[in-house]
Amino acid sequence: MSSIFENPDLAPEEVAARLLVTASALDDLTLADAMKVVVYMRPKRIKSGTVFIQEGEVRQNDYMLLVLEGDIAVENALPGLNESMVVNIMGPGHLIGEMGVLDGAPRSATCTATTDIYAAVLSRTALMRLLKDEPRVGARLLLAISKRMADRLRETTRKLKTFAQMNKALQQELQVVMNNRTGLEAQKRR
Repeated sequence: MSSIFENPDLAPEEVAARLLVTASALDDLTLADAMKVVVYMRPKRIKSGTVFIQEGEVRQNDYMLLVLEGDIAVENALPGLNESMVVNIMGPGHLIGEMGVLDGAPRSATCTATTDIYAAVLSRTALMRLLKDEPRVGARLLLAISKRMADRLRETTRKLKTFAQMNKALQQELQVVMNNRTGLEAQKRR
């Protein structure tokens, strides 16, 4: 696969802006807004195999990253076990760490570059500069990030409801098995 940076028709900034307004990133932004936002981003290259975000990390977590090229595995630790599970693979056009750029709280997942990654990074400091210099664009960016997070929260809630329904059905089936087993044991004792 050839690199997006090998395309002489588009400047890297325009590539980043176009990826920023895709459905996997912030499609509520206009291309004009995205062109202004990418001015505040800095390029970052991450080598394949690098863990660049660690679940629970509390330092250096005040930025978000727009994947320009490459793939990233997103993993969560499994409670009570000494292992993790890949929950998503993200590629070009995906945002990672948008909660961190807003609140700087501990990271919620581990991210590993499965290929070489080219990305654009927006730090909280740069976001604050953007809000000062371009308040309308900054406000639209924050609204787009908030909408994206709300959409993901709704999807997570939907998945939790489905899980709860499956769990309830499983509990009911187990109760039937236990009732049958208890009934059989009572018949054997007679």
